[in-house]
Amino acid sequence: MNLPAESNTALLDATDADKQVTTIIYVLYAASILVGVTCLVAIVMNYVKKDEVAGTFLESHFRWQIRTFWFAMLWSVIGVALLFVFVGFFVLGANFLWFIYRVVKGWIRLNEGKPMYEQAA
Repeated sequence: MNLPAESNTALLDATDADKQVTTIIYVLYAASILVGVTCLVAIVMNYVKKDEVAGTFLESHFRWQIRTFWFAMLWSVIGVALLFVFVGFFVLGANFLWFIYRVVKGWIRLNEGKPMYEQAA
């Protein structure tokens, strides 16, 4: 289907806007390292905007961000529970490093315009 030139521009702008939203979400996750509450804003934005990026390469970034949040929460709870046997410090430290890795890797892939998961050939 051929779209008028105005429609093509609007679609490109929407994609740019969605990419900006995805970048903002990565910024919020990164900021949560210092100000923990920003990760709650980020996860809400992930779920609110999820349908708007469906079918684009940004969908994989949203999946990556959502999984990063929930697994980080899971390992944080486990780490806190294990603080009583002193293993929790290692779990929390590993979770912290893993969280930073996930945010940095996702942000780099977004800036490269690549999806988070490569398709098998």
